[in-house]
Amino acid sequence: MFDFETIFNPTTASATMTFTSSVVTILIAIVLGGIISYTYMKTNPTGYSQNFTLTMVILPVIVAIIILLIGSNIARAFSLAGAFSIIRFRSAPGDPKDIAYVLFTMAAGLACGVGAFGYAFLFTLILCALMYALNKFNFGARKQAQKLLKVTIPESLGYEEAFTEVFEQFGVAHELKKVRTTELGSLYELVYTVTLDPSTDQKAFLDAIRCRNGNLDLSLTMVPTVAADY
Repeated sequence: MFDFETIFNPTTASATMTFTSSVVTILIAIVLGGIISYTYMKTNPTGYSQNFTLTMVILPVIVAIIILLIGSNIARAFSLAGAFSIIRFRSAPGDPKDIAYVLFTMAAGLACGVGAFGYAFLFTLILCALMYALNKFNFGARKQAQKLLKVTIPESLGYEEAFTEVFEQFGVAHELKKVRTTELGSLYELVYTVTLDPSTDQKAFLDAIRCRNGNLDLSLTMVPTVAADY
């Protein structure tokens, strides 16, 4: 008689690696990786990298194979650790959400590798449902858009209160972040972080700024990730 609890008990995984158990482990890892990758695509409708989605399918398999190869052999574990230590990964820091998905796929592969297939399916389905629900309800999204406003003004215009009236007129929360001189000191460049309501007429807001700065350069962009890039 089949014992349902065995699929939730990692200690019941085969003590010795066999061809059948290895194939089953790899196939389950592929299925879980596919589920996670599909969830990632559905929760990123604005765009995603094909390379990253393929990686999420393969990564659980790689982790599961490593666990199968190591088993309970300590010497083999140290040998594999030494082999992987020579690999260098060079990439820019990723989006926190992408990093979470990478850890998610590794955990799924680890669970498959130790034979806890029930737990692997359980937490994969729960976390995928959670990811989908959080995306569906737009959890944590800002109701107001924070942007970066760069304005060039003549040196004759006092920058401390230059645009206070305009900000108050349009109900724009603002903070002056940076002031620097340009054109050999004849102009000032002001950098503000501004918070705009969805109902704010951005064109009218920028036109009002232009009237104050003499139609000199200005730009309104999304706030960069790294503040030092101002």
